[in-house]
Amino acid sequence: MSEPIRNVLFLCTGNSARSILAEVLLNHWGKGRFRACSAGSHPKGEIHPLALELLHARGLPTGGLRSKSWDEFAAPGAPPMDFVFTVCDSAAAEVCPVWPGQPVTAHWGLPDPASVTGTHAQKLRAFRHAYLWLESRIKVFASLPLQSLQLLHMKERLQQIGRSTPPSDDAD
Repeated sequence: MSEPIRNVLFLCTGNSARSILAEVLLNHWGKGRFRACSAGSHPKGEIHPLALELLHARGLPTGGLRSKSWDEFAAPGAPPMDFVFTVCDSAAAEVCPVWPGQPVTAHWGLPDPASVTGTHAQKLRAFRHAYLWLESRIKVFASLPLQSLQLLHMKERLQQIGRSTPPSDDAD
């Protein structure tokens, strides 16, 4: 029997950078095993231009991406989530809605590249760093044997992934 497609939600406050990058990365690296979405507690209403620039430079699709509220995923009729990841400390500290489906949750916080000031190159470097950090975590997550992991072990493993150190961004 084939493995079910798992619904995954990445949360951040503004849903303009980190959660968007995570959504695209899991849809890419998950190879059809996952349906990734992203949302924010206080969505900015637009995706940060440097997030789009980076995704385009990496050859990843951006069609259909939008900054949206997490309320869409807690509303009646929303698809039940299997996993919910917070990727910023602000969203992790907020009281989240009750998610249909009782998903496994984990915190994968990392610095906000959208808050970096400086030159275009400095800002883009912050986005590349966040991208590489998320990509590293997502590759590990996507390789997990989800059907054979027990729920408690899975939650601990996902928390471990969230505590992983960032990869070097020297290889570009």
